[in-house]
Amino acid sequence: MTSLSELRFFTTPEHECSYLPEEQAVTLFVDPMATIDTSTYSSLSSAGFRRSGSHIYRPYCAACSACIPVRVPVNEFVDKRRHKRVMKRNQDIRVHPRPPQLRDEYFELYERYINERHADGDMYPADLKQFESFLVNGRDEATFYEFRDVQNTLMAVAVADKLLDGLSAIYTFFEPNDRSRSLGVYAILWLIHEARGLGLNHLYLGYWIKECQKMNYKTEYKPIELYIKDQWVSIPN
Repeated sequence: MTSLSELRFFTTPEHECSYLPEEQAVTLFVDPMATIDTSTYSSLSSAGFRRSGSHIYRPYCAACSACIPVRVPVNEFVDKRRHKRVMKRNQDIRVHPRPPQLRDEYFELYERYINERHADGDMYPADLKQFESFLVNGRDEATFYEFRDVQNTLMAVAVADKLLDGLSAIYTFFEPNDRSRSLGVYAILWLIHEARGLGLNHLYLGYWIKECQKMNYKTEYKPIELYIKDQWVSIPN
């Protein structure tokens, strides 16, 4: 175990921002050689850090503070009418928790999702090694939640880490050709209810960037909390 006060951090050189092309980004990484237990990882998440594969990081840009960590206080969240409609459309879905693993079925769905929904992003084209390093290799807190329909077809996979105070939604990929179900919305709603059922307080949703249209969906789940100037600020309904 390594306490927060003992951790070492490293910064990357400036590089092109993945979300705001006109900006240069710097990333702060936790020492990859440090032993990070669940308690320390939870404290880092509460301080605005995220995980990608085995790396724990947060933006560290001197001239930009656009990346704002967000989390949903799950015990205060109430499904809106639009959310109830999504839940009803997916009432045939069954969710199965699985350990992270590399399976053809997972990668085929991930590949379709990236290639059809994110062809303009830096994860395109989907790559098997990138999938493995990003989602399969990581931490013991991670779970692959399989979303399957009544025909047992894999419709979505939500990857989430169980922290001491909440679930951290690492990534969700889903069937890109089935737009009627709103699978991305359903996965978040399911994780909110799952966190509540586990007796946890939050669902961490990563970073929200006001100027990035792809991030706008994260503020649809109010009340929501934003991490601003080292403290969580509640945004009510």
